[in-house]
Amino acid sequence: MLACSEDFQSPSLSRRRIAALAVAGVVSAGLLGACTSGGTSPSGAPAPSPSPSPAGSVSTVTAAPETNTPGDIPDTIAYIPYSNVSGGYTFTHPEGWAQTGQGTTVTFTDKYNGVGADVLPATAQPTTASARSTDVPKLQASEPAFTLTSVSAVTLPAGSGVVIVYRRNSPPDPVTGRSVRQEVHRFEIFGHNRLVALDLFGAVGADNADPYARMSQSLRMS
Repeated sequence: MLACSEDFQSPSLSRRRIAALAVAGVVSAGLLGACTSGGTSPSGAPAPSPSPSPAGSVSTVTAAPETNTPGDIPDTIAYIPYSNVSGGYTFTHPEGWAQTGQGTTVTFTDKYNGVGADVLPATAQPTTASARSTDVPKLQASEPAFTLTSVSAVTLPAGSGVVIVYRRNSPPDPVTGRSVRQEVHRFEIFGHNRLVALDLFGAVGADNADPYARMSQSLRMS
């Protein structure tokens, strides 16, 4: 029997070695890919960022809840009528506000906001000139840190007159002792031979244009 040479291999043995080497190559390539997938490419450069989602993909975005400026009167608040028999006037105000006053005077308040009304002595409709010469000095003398913003003519369903817009410091808070800066819209309306002053007020910066319009437009005299 002839001895097999050390370099001699049968065809079947060669095929088995080639297959084994091929498997080993695949395993090595997989390990290399796992090592390089952690953030760097084989050359050491940072791995590319993931591409953005294709157009048409759906993503959920949760918007932050809307918040009101301190002093804003909520749009959803209900309004109820108030009638002052002694003063001969009526208007609507936000429900739940605290009521004070007596006789022809009334005030409704809630935190920074409020509406007040009273009957003033008058024999004629006020004008911007009379308001500047008479009413503004009285307010300046009585309101803390008074600052005039504007005086203009106005006509409401209840009658005509003026609206004086000014700023003041609120009364001190009974707990903290602190005051806030308030803006007051004072309507002085003449009708049925009487003058009704309707004060609408809130914290400076509050957006209460719609509630003020609703309350002032609701004023009636009898």
